Amino acid sequence: MIVIGEKINGSIPSIAEAIANHDGELIKQRAIAQAEAGATYIDCCASVDEAVEVETLHWMIDLIQSVTEVPIAVDSPSTQVLVEAYKFCNKPGLFNSVSGEGTKIEDIFPIMAMPENKDWEVVALLSDDTGIPKTAADRLKVFDHIMAKANEYGIAPNRIHIDPLVEMLCTSEDGIAMVEEVMATIKSKYPTIHITGAVSNISFNLPYRKILNMGFTVLSMADGLDSAIFDPLNANLMGMIGCTEAIAAAGGVSADMDLAAVAAKLPAEQVKFLYPVYVALCMKEGIIEVEEDEDYERDIAGLYESLKGNLTDDADTRDFLGMLYAVDALLGNDEFCMAYISAQRAGDFGPVKK
Repeated sequence: MIVIGEKINGSIPSIAEAIANHDGELIKQRAIAQAEAGATYIDCCASVDEAVEVETLHWMIDLIQSVTEVPIAVDSPSTQVLVEAYKFCNKPGLFNSVSGEGTKIEDIFPIMAMPENKDWEVVALLSDDTGIPKTAADRLKVFDHIMAKANEYGIAPNRIHIDPLVEMLCTSEDGIAMVEEVMATIKSKYPTIHITGAVSNISFNLPYRKILNMGFTVLSMADGLDSAIFDPLNANLMGMIGCTEAIAAAGGVSADMDLAAVAAKLPAEQVKFLYPVYVALCMKEGIIEVEEDEDYERDIAGLYESLKGNLTDDADTRDFLGMLYAVDALLGNDEFCMAYISAQRAGDFGPVKK
């Protein structure tokens, strides 16, 4: 997984305060922490008025580069800002981002085509001048346009991170089916391309967001997600990612998978996440199915009771139940996440209510 660390962003109140006070210590601390946690890139976003954005990014990039050699994802909604700010990086990084809107591609792709910038990569969003397309077919049309331009400028697919645009699960009637279709189609066309996204977008306006973020990441990795914007200090999510990668390396999920053999190759601190990841992937593939209870409702609680004995002693059983509800919603079996919300409000998972 290509990890794009998200913790240096002016939209975060503490970072906004540091920027306003020109106090670089927090920014340096965040850079060091994310680098030590395994970030592949450190995202740097000022979230200030465009008139001062370039100079602010210059200051922030210098701070990050003073404490780590991890490449920087230069982040701005303005490609004109990116054109100037990337020059402050002392090694190739990631442009974040372009899309089918306006001249964004034409602003960045010619720069990436320069021989001296051959190692720069880019995040490309599947939106255009009409906004965010509502269907998979329309998002794929934007994708085809982006790839035609990439071919025109000689930019290889493995330098592109496609963001299919993850949206709130609570507004969906069919879970993540549309995004899964987009990701799977893209990967089938261009196996070496990267698929990325801000994983926390999936859980906006929903309770106990971390479980949905983890479930989405695991399921999406099976469809080709290999790059993501998130907090690398989140040890639970990093553990889930490690287990998903280990299962893929072992040939993918199966009913008779030797989980002990997979666990033997994992760091000790990640083993507790292996069985929950295995169950999530089995639910996606139909290997494990949710039965109906006596009221003809999907019996997540019954499934939990039948599986919890397989958890390691240090696994969080409440989070495991939450994961089952989250995965069922993500797979489109819980319209508008009503069962997930009800179970969380009832105290079945999440923080214990006092």
